[in-house]
Parts: sequence; C-alpha cells; structure tokens
Amino acid sequence: MILQLGKENTFDITHRALVMGILNRTPDSFYDRGKYWSFDDFLRLAEDHVNKGADFLDIGGVKAGPGPEVTEAEELDRTIPGVEALVARFDLPVSIDTWRGSVAAAAFKAGACIGNDISGFSDPTFLKACTKHEASVVATHVRIGPRIPDPNPIYKDLKQEVKDFLLIRANWALEAGIPKERIMIDAGLDLGKTPAMSAELLRNSDDLSTLGYPVFLSASNKGFLGDLSGADINSRRESSLAAHALGVFLGCRILRAHDVQGSRKISDVMAAILEQKSGD
Repeated sequence: MILQLGKENTFDITHRALVMGILNRTPDSFYDRGKYWSFDDFLRLAEDHVNKGADFLDIGGVKAGPGPEVTEAEELDRTIPGVEALVARFDLPVSIDTWRGSVAAAAFKAGACIGNDISGFSDPTFLKACTKHEASVVATHVRIGPRIPDPNPIYKDLKQEVKDFLLIRANWALEAGIPKERIMIDAGLDLGKTPAMSAELLRNSDDLSTLGYPVFLSASNKGFLGDLSGADINSRRESSLAAHALGVFLGCRILRAHDVQGSRKISDVMAAILEQKSGD
C-alpha cells in the first residue's frame, strides 16, 4: 500500500508503519499539561522527535477534550508560527491538527501538507482547503464532536457504526477531489467511546483495514490504556507501545506518538516480522 503525505512525500506502508511525532501548542493538553507551551520548548521537542526517527510532525493548537474556548484567532496564533518554524527547520512533512477549515488553509499556506481533523470533516470548508492545497487528510470517527463531553456513549453496533462513518467520510474526501492514496482513517479511540469500546476497536483494527485506506492509530497515553493497566498519565509508556505493536500487527500504518523513539523501534521490529511472514 502506498501513502502520500502531500504532493511530494510517498511511502510504502505495506509492512512499515510511519511514526507521527505529536507537538502540542496548547497550555492544557491532556498529556503534557503545557510542558512544551513555550516556543523554545516546542522547537526542542520537535528536534527531539526528528532525531529519534519521526516520519512526520503533527502540530495542534486546541485539545480534543472539553476546556476553555479557543477562538479561531487564538488557534491561528498558536499554530501558524509553529508550522512555519517546523517547515523552515526540518525536511519532514507537517500535519495540522484542527477541525477548522480556515486554520487548515492557513497552515497549508505556511507549508503543512496534512489535515488531521478529529471532527469527521464537520466544517464544510475543511476538505475544500485540503483539495485546493493538494493536502492529505485524516478522517477520524467522533460520536458527537470534539470538546463536547460524552461520558455515556451508546452504539447499537460499535464496530459497524465506526466503519460506516469512516467510509462515508473517506467518500466525502474522494468526492472533494482528494486521491485515495492521500486519505487516512482513524477509529478515534477515546473520542465518544468508553475505555472498553476503545479497547474493542483497537483489537479489531484489522476490520478497518478492509476499507482499503491506511489506518491511523491514535492510542498514545490515552485514558483507555490507563483503565486497562491501572497506570496514571505519566506511566503509560509500555501500554502505549503494546497498543502500537498490536495495531501494526492488525494493519495500522500510522502511529501518532508522544514517544517517538519507542514507537520507531516498534515499527521497525514489526516491519521485519511482517516482511518475513509475507515471504514464508
């Protein structure tokens, strides 16, 4: 399977998973709690991700969970200088984590080439911006929407509803003029799901791969892993790497990671195993 990140970056992901390094330009992210809020710290983390093997970088200015309102102007102020700095310093694709089409468009003008939208393309201008700038996209399942509390989600058929949602969103992207090799799909673990639901979706990741799109895994340090392991937010490294190994085995080919070095090692080992298995 081939994945294109923007116009110029092509990857063979038949066996090898790509590692996306997470960069939060938020003072209240669920994981680092603003540890890298200062611009110098943000750049140091980006350099660390690159040195430890990231294939591309993802910058976001609004956390997914509930919190204080972040206006469009604030999100632009948080992310666009960061995109410009990353593009100037590193020869890696840059992803913008936003659900606002205006922010995506500004990021693409600044040099980003992937739109990572956890809202399922709720803003009708989002895909238009991606098409105009020849960007790749991530279609993510969310039951209600980002930043909206959803403590008791109900599904009649969790796996099928997530699969149907993502197929519809992928078709939206195709209809907008985005080539199939630039479309990724993400089950949206912990987004409108209980811990048990997220675990179920993870262990059935191979079901999503039947849709024919690269499967994006965003499990790093998430709450469902804490529920499974009993580990707090600072002690989920091993659980995250285990989730990544399982995900890759089941067909996930993009790992959104806080621990880039560990995820790179997981990806490389799994690629060697999968390549050998395919040759047997």
